[in-house]
Amino acid sequence: MTTTDCEPSDLEARRKRALFRAQHRGTKEMDWMIGRYALAKLPDMAGDALDHFELLLAVSDPDLDAWIFKPASTIGPGFEAVIADIRQFHAL
Repeated sequence: MTTTDCEPSDLEARRKRALFRAQHRGTKEMDWMIGRYALAKLPDMAGDALDHFELLLAVSDPDLDAWIFKPASTIGPGFEAVIADIRQFHAL
């Protein structure tokens, strides 16, 4: 089921789950980086954007750390735009 097929209550439940996962990743740095971003951006996420963010949450912390803090690293296919948005959000 995609976000576009969800009822409003389902959409809110997905956003809450995504926020929890973003704020409880396992390392303090990623909890803060991804959690703050999610807190600000999730209320407006729906459709493909929410689907894609949920996929990002499945990426390991070491990979996310490299993608965010080491611009020369190779970002996983399809995540370039959201990583750029996270970098911009945190003024990196």
